[in-house]
Amino acid sequence: MTQQWTPVCEEAVLVPDTGICAKVGDQHVAVFKAAADGEVYAVSNVCPFGNASVLSRGLLGDANGEIYVASPLLKQRFRLKDGICLDDESVTLATYPVRVENGKIEVGA
Repeated sequence: MTQQWTPVCEEAVLVPDTGICAKVGDQHVAVFKAAADGEVYAVSNVCPFGNASVLSRGLLGDANGEIYVASPLLKQRFRLKDGICLDDESVTLATYPVRVENGKIEVGA
């Protein structure tokens, strides 16, 4: 199956440790650039505990070297590299591949 890439923004406008929300296909995706490692991550924007599209407004942090986003609703922490909830490992967010092409961030689906 061929990967479809959706351009979401210029890399230069994504402020480190903040997120943006983008629509990729029919999914709401939160895109972050972590200052700790300089990597760009994409996870579902929908908090599974609050069932609301809010994670792009969450706070980034570091727990034992694991970069996470904390939901602005109930504060559960989700590891950005694989979407696993650090507070309840039975819950996982969808993650998406990300690439930077010619200065533009693209999310795969």
